Amino acid sequence: MSSLAPLIPSSVPASGSPETEPDALAGFTIGVTATRRREEFCALLERRGARVVQAPAIRLVPLAEDADLLAATRDVLAGPIDDVVITTGVGFRGWTAAAEGWGLSGELSAHLAAARLLTRGPKARGAVRAAGLNDHWTPATESCEEVKQHLLAQDLRGRRIAVQLHGEPLTGFTAALREAGAEVIEVPVYRWLPYRDPSPLRRLISQAVSGGVDAVAFTSAPAVLAMLGAARADGLEEALLAAFAGQVVAACVGPVTAAPLEERGVPVVQPERARLGALARTLATHLPARGVTRLVAGGHGLEIRGHAVVVDGELKPLPPAPMAVLKRLADKPGHVVARSELRTVLPGGPSRDSAEHAVEMAITRLRRALGPAGIVETVVKRGYRLACERGEGA
Repeated sequence: MSSLAPLIPSSVPASGSPETEPDALAGFTIGVTATRRREEFCALLERRGARVVQAPAIRLVPLAEDADLLAATRDVLAGPIDDVVITTGVGFRGWTAAAEGWGLSGELSAHLAAARLLTRGPKARGAVRAAGLNDHWTPATESCEEVKQHLLAQDLRGRRIAVQLHGEPLTGFTAALREAGAEVIEVPVYRWLPYRDPSPLRRLISQAVSGGVDAVAFTSAPAVLAMLGAARADGLEEALLAAFAGQVVAACVGPVTAAPLEERGVPVVQPERARLGALARTLATHLPARGVTRLVAGGHGLEIRGHAVVVDGELKPLPPAPMAVLKRLADKPGHVVARSELRTVLPGGPSRDSAEHAVEMAITRLRRALGPAGIVETVVKRGYRLACERGEGA
């Protein structure tokens, strides 16, 4: 068992910033859908105490040998180019590397040097500068929408604009530029495909629907779409969206990643800056503030957080059924909760014949996991209660 610092009453602020606490995410389970830099991101969460469920949603397929990328590059080189929108650093580097392999590196560099280079964010800007080129403008929001509005504020009639895609079509973006009179060349530097083994993602979807995770973190819009698509294939898309609208936090690295969820009405948590470290810090602040209940029962301090309980400073993970029972008892600290009510929160929905036995087993496992006696009391013929005196509840 891991131990935490002594419990602090909810009315008393802790010293320091919550996201910097080494155990800020202890007791919480977070699904990670990332492929690129997955180990780095998981380490950031685990360092804060989280239990991480890895479920890569997509894989990156470079198009260095792809005929579409070669054709788009030749279209760019067919005449002077006025503007180039660079959406990702890795995509820009892949494009220039492919051009070098085709013997077109010098010609492409010359065209890019003569154009205005609009970079979506700092990583794209860094890749441009590393290539010895000058960037013209970068939006403060790091969003394609702001790049689009920046271009549409100008007279685009007759301008040739190249748009480096970031793994999926930017249909609305390019259509708006064409409607404004521009000739748009889409440059598909790489594409996203479903991850080779879909089973981890399918398991994560089931865990999210059943409440087995507290949050799912997304670092790219294609990963969001892949998860929704996998859920749809299993008949679970609406259940997944309902989970994100309820108890499961959907955390996105930035506005581009969040867009597919926001379009479906899902509330999204995201950092001010689109960075993995900032996303980890946001989760370390949001989950404890949203999902921690503190109370005193039987003379022992309890902190219920995610899928674990801290008893007198000691973290104790709980299986789903005992945790569901504990959370329902904590909704009414000190009050008796009937067996019939506890039956409704058990995972899997046991049949009526086995329901009372399932509740008794969950209570037995809960008491065993909590350790000290007297925290959960049996009230004969009525049900169970947390042994909280008046005023001891959170």
